[in-house]
Amino acid sequence: MLRVLRSRIQLHSQKGMGLVETLVAVAILGTSVAAFVVALSAGSLAVSEQGKEAVAQSLAQTQMEYTKGEPYAITYPALAAPASYSVSVNVFSVPGTDIADIQKITVTVLNDGVNLLTVSDYKVNR
Repeated sequence: MLRVLRSRIQLHSQKGMGLVETLVAVAILGTSVAAFVVALSAGSLAVSEQGKEAVAQSLAQTQMEYTKGEPYAITYPALAAPASYSVSVNVFSVPGTDIADIQKITVTVLNDGVNLLTVSDYKVNR
């Protein structure tokens, strides 16, 4: 009889993980997983934007170098751009000078119709 009483006391004195503790642990785990997914998504968007900026800078620089290397003219052709990108070249006369002397060249890079980058420089007729 004493043995049965001791085993019942031992059964009641052992504690396991209750429902409240389990729910708290699951809530903490869920919150940390959600924060990780949000951070991963934000990082992916930042990398995508950085990639677009790098392509735009490369296109603008290449177009400007090409334009400056061409013989002096009133208009300059735009180079071919990757899909969804477009490059435009505008030539303006500098106030107080003749267009035959100095030009302001503006290169604009668009991606899906959104202006990503505009670069301006001057070209002198030599």
